[in-house]
Amino acid sequence: MKKNVVSEKISTLLNDRNISLEELSKLSGLTESQISLILESEKIPSLAPLIKIARGLGLRLGTFLDDSENIGPVVHRLSDKTDSATFSSQLSTSNSHLDFYSLAGNKAGRHMEPFVIDIKPSVTNEPILSSHEGEEFIFVISGEVKIIYGKETYVLQKGESIYYDSIVDHLVSAVSDNPAQIVAVVYTPI
Repeated sequence: MKKNVVSEKISTLLNDRNISLEELSKLSGLTESQISLILESEKIPSLAPLIKIARGLGLRLGTFLDDSENIGPVVHRLSDKTDSATFSSQLSTSNSHLDFYSLAGNKAGRHMEPFVIDIKPSVTNEPILSSHEGEEFIFVISGEVKIIYGKETYVLQKGESIYYDSIVDHLVSAVSDNPAQIVAVVYTPI
């Protein structure tokens, strides 16, 4: 099985720091089996467990997606579009539907993670919500997007946006069988 780039970076960090799965479990609040699934998966898990791992290791979430870092501003040109990181919506390899394109992977010391995200229709109809520390801002570029936020559901059209506290259980998905595209900015405190 081919590991994803995030799993490889986490494995390298654990090896470099001589941290066991048991220690990371205690630091992150995730079970050892959840961490093993993350480390062995071809798909990148949802943001919630990644944020827990980042916080447990004392790192920014972006550390897992960075290639190189610049101190000054980072300009992202249309021609700079890179390969996506495909996140699954839960701690498994099923129900994958979000392709993330980082817009600031080279920015050193950032506290926000801006992405363009292609949302594919879900292969299951079972919503699996997640939560993590921080805030999120979403702007719809194309299609229709459904955001389940706590007990509320919001449907956003092209040109509409939402800003919310991501500690509340939430799920972002396409409304129908048609894909959608959004700009999302995720802030997670260190």
